[in-house]
Amino acid sequence: MKRIPAIATAVTMTAATCLLSGAADPGRQVPSCPTAPPDSFWRAPVDSLPVHPSSARYVTSIGSTEPLHPDFGSGLVEGQPFGIPITVSDTTVPESEVSLDYADESDKSGYRIPPDARIENGPASDGDRHVVVWDRALCKSYELFDAERQGGNAWHAGSGAIFDLRSNALRPDGWTSADAAGLAILPGLVRYDEASGGRIDHAIRVTVPRSDQSYLWPARHQAGAAADSSLPPMGLRLRLKSSVDTSQLAPQAKAVADALKKYGAIVADNGSAWYITGEENPRWDNSQLDGLKNFKGSDFEAVDASGLQQSPDSGAVAPQ
Repeated sequence: MKRIPAIATAVTMTAATCLLSGAADPGRQVPSCPTAPPDSFWRAPVDSLPVHPSSARYVTSIGSTEPLHPDFGSGLVEGQPFGIPITVSDTTVPESEVSLDYADESDKSGYRIPPDARIENGPASDGDRHVVVWDRALCKSYELFDAERQGGNAWHAGSGAIFDLRSNALRPDGWTSADAAGLAILPGLVRYDEASGGRIDHAIRVTVPRSDQSYLWPARHQAGAAADSSLPPMGLRLRLKSSVDTSQLAPQAKAVADALKKYGAIVADNGSAWYITGEENPRWDNSQLDGLKNFKGSDFEAVDASGLQQSPDSGAVAPQ
């Protein structure tokens, strides 16, 4: 299935019954709902895995001189927030009606989208228009691509997927999601509460300008520009080289850089080179995050993560 190429963009996290940044309301008890299981590929360290034999070609094709770009922060860019909004829901809301352009590769029902769910870059955006709902009551993520509110409790989207956040089940082989790689978006977003605490314990979603017409575990789908083995496949794991000095970074940027060294980044969609994605949050310090832009493509290497796979249809990693 051909997907519209992604344009890496933006984040916010809100909702009337939702809590900014997923932080718990002191007056309420919210069941524990992580964004991925502890044995998920998202949480697997890759700092000691071997370099992929095609690493140099992949990095060159993405852009060895292109800067790393945190595609999230506070405030507005050209009048729009930037990042992918996370709407956090701690109460079960009624099921939404969702019509889909790519219904054959989408979950057709089961979405519970709060009435104030946010659209990436705002309702007037002409970008990817992702909607991501972190349902902490049912521990699920509802994710839509090219989403448009239809009125009432109805939505239209290009594609959509529902993820059980306590499960390592992958989507059917060959299926997309709200991301070109067929993966969940929520677990790969940089969230403010993690970075401000100094520790991000998962891989980060990254976009590349052009990808090969192939995909690697744990990805389930490709949106390649060409059958070209020099281009990165969807699902490729990249990491910031251990030799890169991150010691002088401000705290928020250092948390991100440390995660890129330990957990790496996963090629999830087509878009701008080396754009990593996180939530929009008014508490981000953009001047701190700007320190990440001093890194460039040549500071990264592709990782051979094939040894992590336990089963082709599961995102759980093999015991190491």
